[in-house]
Amino acid sequence: MHSGYDSAMSTRTSQLRTRIKVCGITRLEDALAASALGVDAVGFVFYPKSPRYIEPAKAAAIIRQLPPFVSAVGLFVNPSQSFIAEVLHTVPLGVIQLHGDESPEFCQAQRRRVLKAIPVSDADDLKRAAAYNCPLLLDAKAPAGVYGGTGRSFDWSLLHGFKHKYPLTLAGGLNIDNVSESLAVRQWFALDVSSGVEMSPGIKDAEKMRAFVAAVNNR
Repeated sequence: MHSGYDSAMSTRTSQLRTRIKVCGITRLEDALAASALGVDAVGFVFYPKSPRYIEPAKAAAIIRQLPPFVSAVGLFVNPSQSFIAEVLHTVPLGVIQLHGDESPEFCQAQRRRVLKAIPVSDADDLKRAAAYNCPLLLDAKAPAGVYGGTGRSFDWSLLHGFKHKYPLTLAGGLNIDNVSESLAVRQWFALDVSSGVEMSPGIKDAEKMRAFVAAVNNR
């Protein structure tokens, strides 16, 4: 399922730019503003306990108005397979982001491309990564029962020398003030930002998005 990533990883050292995903989209205007800035992907949260939760029908309506080549990512937390299927029946997602305690087997069983989130607070947390045969998103570990979207970051120095055979995305507390620091850690396949470009949960700030994209692209 992920064979295409092997060749991508072989050229990682020559990657020309870091991709950007804006997550927690709830409004069409924010999705279009992000797309106009050259963002590679926009994320939709299908976790009802999140303040950024969006109804599948609303997400589908937004995605239908995205320009070509902007990827739509659906974020799920410990979903059943039937719930994923229900959302996919309505929402044309290109990538599934699994942000809970999903097993490697569950990730491997998906019929869409998978981005698996790994919560990190110390070096031991990174040991989980080896079991997953898919791209990873490294995020700050949240309090028990909370899954991302906290605006927290973690000690990025833990990631010096960390290796995984698929692309790595960084998330967790990213904003205009620390994006340069995050890019100094290593060459990331992508950065995933949410609260760092918001006015309030789920409501994006166009100027913050512009500044974030410029900081990544102009580094």
